Order: sequence, then structure tokens, then C-alpha cells
Amino acid sequence: MIMETWQIVLLAVIQGLTEFLPISSSAHLILPAQLLEFPDQGLAFDIAVHLGSLAAVLIYFRSELNELARACIDSCFRRVRSPAGDLVWFLGLSTLPVCLAALVVGPLVETHLRSIGVIAFTTIVFALALAFADKTGSRRRSLGEMSLGSALVVGLAQVLALIPGTSRSGITMTAALALGFERREAARYSFLLAIPVILLSGGYKLLEVGGEPIPDWRDLALGAVLSGITAFLCIHFFLALINRVGMMPFVYYRLALGVFLLLFLSNGVSVNA
Repeated sequence: MIMETWQIVLLAVIQGLTEFLPISSSAHLILPAQLLEFPDQGLAFDIAVHLGSLAAVLIYFRSELNELARACIDSCFRRVRSPAGDLVWFLGLSTLPVCLAALVVGPLVETHLRSIGVIAFTTIVFALALAFADKTGSRRRSLGEMSLGSALVVGLAQVLALIPGTSRSGITMTAALALGFERREAARYSFLLAIPVILLSGGYKLLEVGGEPIPDWRDLALGAVLSGITAFLCIHFFLALINRVGMMPFVYYRLALGVFLLLFLSNGVSVNA
């Protein structure tokens, strides 16, 4: 079943927003499918909209990424240590646990943990965790104070994002806030950490496409562009406002969404996400 243009637009915008806001993309992408009876968008479309989100974060952080690339080269080939070079290694360390976990438990998650009930539960539980970290964290550390231990803690927390409803950005920000990082710094680390995760996830999905029918390239392009524009704006405004508004608006939203999903489930819905 082919998606209509308005369905493509809606799914692309949802992906662009939820990839970086701490509100869970899986919890949102389930709603159009169940409430509006959307057709399955397929892996090719998923890859396209994730590439759009990836392009957004690459463009937004282009200056910082150039600095990180130069520092990585200096670290690897010239043995010159710098805060930017250390940050590259910290990002790599934070990425490693979720990669290993995905290989081990990924199929189990896809088979048994994609129900509306699981998504509702994790949406609520990790909303409360985010609230606790935001309220109790000292919010004094910058990324220049990142350590191997802190990077590993954020990386281990990111493993939980394999469970639908957790939110990759949400759980990494929660961990960073609990470790005492400033809100904006926690968000910056989460967004930079999205780059290797999206690349690896997209590459894995690309291997799974196989013999699936490929949608019209114009639909894929539209989805990628809209996802990219939405994600770019999301990153910009989130970083500009987060120190002022804090995490509680997102906590309240997640709690309301989780309750809505539980009510939706209680009406007799027994489908999987």
C-alpha cells in the first residue's frame, strides 16, 4: 500500500522532531499507524528520513565537527592531545555499548518489546527519570570535563534506548544531567552522539532492505528533506531554549502521552507497534 503525500509529510516531520527531543520517536510513530491506519512505510523510507536527520545534525555542528576531525587526526597520527581530541574518543566509547547490545539483544527487542504497553510504560518511567536527573543534577560540568567514566555511563544508559519508548536523546541527556552536566552541554553531547548511532543504525537497516520494494524516489527525497529541515530547527531551538525552560515541559508531555497510550490500550487494542 502506497503512502499518500500528507502521510509522508507527517511521518517525516515526526521523525525530525522526535529524533532529538527527549520524547521518544517510537511512541510517536506508533500513533499514526494505529490511530490513522497508516500503511507500513518500509525500511527504505525509514532510512531516508533518518538520513535527513543525520544531515541536519552534521550541518548544524559542521564547525565543531571540523574541529573534532582535525583533533582526531592530531591525536591518532601526531600524538597531540587536546580537549576536542578527547571528546572524539569519549563519543566513541559512549557508542560502543549500544552497538554490542544491539547485536546481542536487538532481535529479542524487535520480537517481544514493541508493544503499545511496553512503549507506554517506558515513556512514563523514563519521563520520571529525566525529571529526577534534571532536578537533582548539579548542572555545573561542561563537555571539557567529560571523563572516561562519564562517557561509559552515558553509553551504558544509551543501551536502554533499544527498548521502544525510552528515547535515545532522552536517556543520554538523563544520564549526563545525573552526572552533573549543564543542560545545554548534556544536549550537545546527546546530539553529537546521534551521528555514529544513526550512521550505524542506517547501515544495518540498509542490509535488511534486501528484496523489499523501493518507494518512488520522490517520496524518499521528500521525506528526507522534510525530516532534515524539521530536525535542524529542532536542534537550534532546543539548544537555544533548554537552559531557560528546563526539561520539565518534556517530562509533562511524556507523562501525558504515556497515559494516553495506556488508555488507548485499555480500549481493547492488542496490536504490536
